[in-house]
Amino acid sequence: MNKKGTELFIDSLLDEDVEMIFGYPGGAVLPLYDSLYDKKIPHILTRHEQGAVHAAEGYAKASGKPGVVLVTSGPGATNVITGIADAMSDSVPLIVFTGQVASSGIGKDAFQEADILGLTTPITKYNYQVRKVEDLPKVIKEAFHIATTGRKGPVVIDLPKDITLDETPVKKIADVHIPSYQPNYMPHPNQIKKVVTAINQASKPVFLIGAGIHHSDGTTEFRELLENSKIPVVSTLLGLGIVPTDNDLFLGMGGMHGSYAANQALMEADLLINIGSRFDDRLASCPESLAKDKTIIHVDIDPAEIGKIIPTDIPIVGDAKEVIRLLNKETFNTENYDDWRDTVKNYQTEAPFTYEETVEEIKPQRAIELIGKITNGEAIVATDVGQHQMWAAQFYPFKYQNQLITSGGLGTMGYGIPAGVGAQLAKPDKQVVIIVGDGGFQMTNQELAIIEQYHLAPKVILINNHSLGMVRQWQESFFNERRSESVFYNQPDFQKMAEAYHLKSVRLDNAEILEEELIQAFKEKEPMVIEINCSPTEHVLPMVPPGKPNNEMIGVVKR
Repeated sequence: MNKKGTELFIDSLLDEDVEMIFGYPGGAVLPLYDSLYDKKIPHILTRHEQGAVHAAEGYAKASGKPGVVLVTSGPGATNVITGIADAMSDSVPLIVFTGQVASSGIGKDAFQEADILGLTTPITKYNYQVRKVEDLPKVIKEAFHIATTGRKGPVVIDLPKDITLDETPVKKIADVHIPSYQPNYMPHPNQIKKVVTAINQASKPVFLIGAGIHHSDGTTEFRELLENSKIPVVSTLLGLGIVPTDNDLFLGMGGMHGSYAANQALMEADLLINIGSRFDDRLASCPESLAKDKTIIHVDIDPAEIGKIIPTDIPIVGDAKEVIRLLNKETFNTENYDDWRDTVKNYQTEAPFTYEETVEEIKPQRAIELIGKITNGEAIVATDVGQHQMWAAQFYPFKYQNQLITSGGLGTMGYGIPAGVGAQLAKPDKQVVIIVGDGGFQMTNQELAIIEQYHLAPKVILINNHSLGMVRQWQESFFNERRSESVFYNQPDFQKMAEAYHLKSVRLDNAEILEEELIQAFKEKEPMVIEINCSPTEHVLPMVPPGKPNNEMIGVVKR
């Protein structure tokens, strides 16, 4: 039996249990879009290709399944590059199908031709260009395997238009076996013994947890390990939610805008156990100071990350969940570090996240704190990038795995709205709160159209401080307050923009009645854009200046 490439495309995606595709049509992929007309797989029409790939990221982070993207050739393909790079940085599993000109036109500067393989090689786990239709099912099966195993990430499949129209006999596809790609999931038993010995000899141990635990679905196991070991724990931005923020052992987020307790613990520990974090520069602005006078244990499924930033004493290559399971079989001398737990707990009491309340203007920290209270910490929170992102990390009471949907490594403005929409599509029964700034909102607000079209109900919180807040903060802190092109002197009417997309909206600017107005807005079952006019001068504090050790924080307010 012969089938066209378009049929093989649909069959392959159905075999992978693909729930939906995010995309935008164009000439090179018209045959594929014609095959989608039969609705075997739902398609989400975004309003820009960058929106499609960010929405697929949000879907993937919220669901734990790979996101699938379909765009056309040339500018359609180049428009997804930012999202692919974002997914690579944050280890998000994506399959991105890009249209390509017909095989006969490749390399001849044909209309809407772009070298997508060359462009995406540095920002993908792997990429393919299908040159024979009979290879298409095998390529798709391999792509899903690569994207979802080991350290997860994006895979691009470039599809010349003629390949999608060609026919070939249908063949059974064998199980995937790629000799050069064999991720290691199980840690070496001797390394586990070394970890247990190191913990039992330590007097000031601390866990550092990152997104690797989310990706391995290891939250339940880590919470058990925390209960067994009684070791204080610090989270990265992307590790938030693994441990509830109200857990007695949780010290908060570490790094540039982390808590005083978290950063002090990272510096003073004699044993640092990193599970699933990269030691990136936002966590360790001065790596040599962080590593000083302590034993470093680093657990990562990607061997390239171990020792890349900080020299590692006990390296463990393996899946975070499998490592944690093995550690849960061990017994720990928790009384060895009773004093240490008291010390870091005192740091937490001494200098919690705080802000100066006033009735004269709305403080963004208070707005996010109130949203956490109103939603009981149960909402999926998607953010854009900037000050509001850090305030969400500091003041929202996260409780569960994959709850925070945000751009970590690449720091992509414009991420929030499409990623939040993708998360809502993944979890239609959950309350989704999308927190954006006025800068990022103006980059991808066209994706608000998806909300009405697909009957979604997120609450979009627009923190409007009339500036590129984080850029402005750095200019005020490190560039003699020279606010070069960071203040918006002329803004659109965001209420009318919401109305244009058929969404209810409200503008809040009275600090005295903020709580009751937010409560009323969240009672609405419909989607809303909630614009909150905030202080235009507020800084995210505390802060570790770039290049400084974690304990040299500015803006620490002690009780």
